[in-house]
Amino acid sequence: MSPRKADLCRRGFLGGSLLLVAGAVAACSTDPAGSGSAGGAKTTLNVWYHAYGEAGTQQAVTRYATAFTKANPDIAVKISWIPGDYQAKLNSTLLTSEAPDVFELGDFETGLAKSGQIAALDDIYGASKSDFTSTNLEYLTAGGKLYGVKQVDDAMMLYYRKSTLDKAGIKVPTTFAELADAAKELTTKNTKGLFVGNDGVGDAPFNAILSNGGELVADGKAAFASAQAVEALTAVKRLHADNSLLRGFTTDWWDPSALTQNAAAMQWGGLWSMPAVEKELGEDFGVAPWPALKAGGKPMVRIGGWSCLVNAKGGNVEAAKKYVQWLWIAQTDLQKDFSQSYGLHIPPRKAVVAEADKLRTGTAKEAVELAAQYGKANPNTWSSAVRTAFSDAASKAMTGQGDVADLLTAGAAKAQPEIDKQKV
Repeated sequence: MSPRKADLCRRGFLGGSLLLVAGAVAACSTDPAGSGSAGGAKTTLNVWYHAYGEAGTQQAVTRYATAFTKANPDIAVKISWIPGDYQAKLNSTLLTSEAPDVFELGDFETGLAKSGQIAALDDIYGASKSDFTSTNLEYLTAGGKLYGVKQVDDAMMLYYRKSTLDKAGIKVPTTFAELADAAKELTTKNTKGLFVGNDGVGDAPFNAILSNGGELVADGKAAFASAQAVEALTAVKRLHADNSLLRGFTTDWWDPSALTQNAAAMQWGGLWSMPAVEKELGEDFGVAPWPALKAGGKPMVRIGGWSCLVNAKGGNVEAAKKYVQWLWIAQTDLQKDFSQSYGLHIPPRKAVVAEADKLRTGTAKEAVELAAQYGKANPNTWSSAVRTAFSDAASKAMTGQGDVADLLTAGAAKAQPEIDKQKV
């Protein structure tokens, strides 16, 4: 459930809205603002989700909303399922009267708190606050207040074909040099050694910097032009020089098909894909963190996921907070369902992780343990403008389109004013 473009062919449905009243679907419209309240409801909440790729997710959030309205007949819930570029549509709609009351966000941005766009949610956590991981609480905090509730943690890591590595006599890489060596050796006429994304860049720059002890933002300053970052980006250029990366595949890194169809021997991917990988490969796969850049460094697992926020500028703030509290704090059974019934995801609450049976055994358990040990998330000032400044510079650096230090320095200079705008 990491942020990614909609794959409508795979999902098998189009975006639309569902209005749920007292446990039943009262209306359905492709116009997110086209349905009004119905039945005995005094308030209608418009709740936005991006178009998840995992089958059954849309039906699940519809059931959750139905259950909420059954328990709270005065509040109807309209589910708006947004295909395509969700972030762009959300950004533009938040500036209008059609803005959702509740919405999810893949990368939390403190700038939304500074602008007064989102409501503080400290009061809805109650005694359950201590059950949420400290990492997620810190991530959603701005100016000492909590502005969201994490729905799922999405762990991203390396997948590999066991039989392919065993046949080549290659051990699971523990340093970047070993990863690059393995990718080169595993590249054949029909199979590439590694898939990180169709652009040949993906998360590799982010991974390399953090696995070398660097940071993207530190103490409110753009830090991705540090000596550690320059060293890391200089190193990962080798993947292009060796021609060992799969590029231009039919689906991108978030889908496991490159691995399962043997187009790549190793692939960067998400925990959400594990059920599909198991279905195709059985036990012939393993997972590993992105390796340390060099001996003595620290491997990393990227932690993403989606958070639920309330529009402070909407007309239904208290009803919206009630909905968020009910679904993402009180209903642990639904949180468990959401995390393990539609792909695999790590629940943000420790108690729910303990109850998630599909995460307690095998490779899934190993992935959860790797995430706990090596997990790293984006900074909460990682707005689209900051992200673009970094990704443009990092992509050029990794693909040999200029001096690495100069590119990263220029990118950091461009990102800094955008970081400054978000300080609360």
